[in-house]
Amino acid sequence: MPSYLIAIAVGALESREVGPRTLVWSEKEFVDKAAFEFSETETMLKTAEALCGDYVWGQYDLLILPPSFPYGGMENPCLTFVTPTLLAGDRSLADVVAHEISHSWTGNLVTNKQWEHFWLNEGFTMFVERKIAGRMHGEATRNFSAIGGWKDLRDCIRSRDDGKDPLTCLIPDLTGVDPDDAFSTVPYEKGHTFLWYLETLVGGPSKFEPFLKAYLDKFKYQSIDSDIFRNFLFEFFADKKSVFDVVDWDAWWKTPGMPPIKPEFDNTLAVACTELCQRWVKWDVTKECPFKSTDLDTLSTNQVREFLALLLEEDPPLSVQKLEKMDDLYSMSERNNAEIKFRWIRLGLKAHWTDQVDNALKFVTEQGRMKFVRPIYRDLYNWPEMRSHAIATYEANKNAMMHVAAYVVAKDLHLRK
Repeated sequence: MPSYLIAIAVGALESREVGPRTLVWSEKEFVDKAAFEFSETETMLKTAEALCGDYVWGQYDLLILPPSFPYGGMENPCLTFVTPTLLAGDRSLADVVAHEISHSWTGNLVTNKQWEHFWLNEGFTMFVERKIAGRMHGEATRNFSAIGGWKDLRDCIRSRDDGKDPLTCLIPDLTGVDPDDAFSTVPYEKGHTFLWYLETLVGGPSKFEPFLKAYLDKFKYQSIDSDIFRNFLFEFFADKKSVFDVVDWDAWWKTPGMPPIKPEFDNTLAVACTELCQRWVKWDVTKECPFKSTDLDTLSTNQVREFLALLLEEDPPLSVQKLEKMDDLYSMSERNNAEIKFRWIRLGLKAHWTDQVDNALKFVTEQGRMKFVRPIYRDLYNWPEMRSHAIATYEANKNAMMHVAAYVVAKDLHLRK
């Protein structure tokens, strides 16, 4: 039997109990902060059990890894590894824990047979993660997260030959391809969108959630592929199999680029983000500034994150003058939330704001999460005057990065094919 998700951690570690089946482990400097950040773990576990069935692994512990850890989390059974970039101080990034908890069923209990079918792990896990968020915080929160995921998917696909890269297929052909080269947002968000679409076709959550639980029970302790999933879908919904006649399976599974259909997400929580974004875009800087330091007070941390993500999509990018004013009013450069810092740095790089270069280089060397370091290195590479700085920083720090991160960043910087 091939090994899968076997990991060993060694260090000067302490733990805190945050639930009846959960200890949080970390070096002593971070353990209390981590215990606060992940104090909702038991609620997430119970919510996941209601969706997916009993949690079969007994203990669910969390370990905070060193900053070089290249992933948000890794779902090792019984002991999830997580990045310290989740320690935001307000639990706003704990959705990653919901994601890793979801893997206890989708990935660990039912596993993709080959890496071509990785979406069966990650697409399902994003789907369950957002189901957990919906049950804990309301359906508007689930939809808001899905809107952000769609945006992340679009950004990813644009960066891969503008959607022509065959590795943006939901089921890519990996013949002769290193699976690390195929790793991207696609199996996560394209897979999630596909499941959302199927749920809509069959009549919504009340119809699809029983299928989800039956699917996980049927294939527990097995490795499967996409055809096995589809056959069970048809079997479970035998009385309404005709609803799947409209599904273009080749377009969803075997065609590169964005999904063929975009679901209608509830944008209730996104409206304020969009409105503030457009006010900044349309502001004529020759006129009086219409913004106040209190503009963000009514927005959640995740709405601030979405506001910045919307600004990142603007072409041409927001000017340096506007970014400087935004920083004066909102103190964006002083925020420690990694997701907000990441987007703020990228806004500066896209505007060719030289003051942000040192912040960008510091950010990619003080942590190694691929979600953050890859786009920032690519932004620096695409700024001709800063390209040499990006390459020099990478060369000086590559030995401190985990192999997979160093490997893919070298490709992003065109240092290897």
